[in-house]
Amino acid sequence: QVQLVESGGGLVQPGGSLRLSCAASGRTFRLYDMGWFRQAPGTEREFVAAVKWTGGNIDYSDSAKGRFTISRDNAKNTVFLQMNSLKPEDTAVYYCAARRGAVFTTEGNEYTYWGQGTQVTVSS
Repeated sequence: QVQLVESGGGLVQPGGSLRLSCAASGRTFRLYDMGWFRQAPGTEREFVAAVKWTGGNIDYSDSAKGRFTISRDNAKNTVFLQMNSLKPEDTAVYYCAARRGAVFTTEGNEYTYWGQGTQVTVSS
């Protein structure tokens, strides 16, 4: 069982930056692939970024590439999402998720554990 708690969301102006954190419970965090997803009002949940438990595989959505960076600190049971050059269309609730599996995937339905989400609002 893994419990996930996101933090770091808030209101930021276009072009600004935010760093989201996701703290995980459990001693086996290092064995979980971790992902960030987001959902804006009236839209479906979408993939943002993911990192394999080894740290050797990382993937980003097209909208996140070049602006967002996912990282993990296994010693602190935490995964981060650094978001730069934020745009109004990045406004959404951001969720972190965890899964264990041999195959690295960006499909949200394959993730087992989810946090409660943190709101990111990009507006002037």
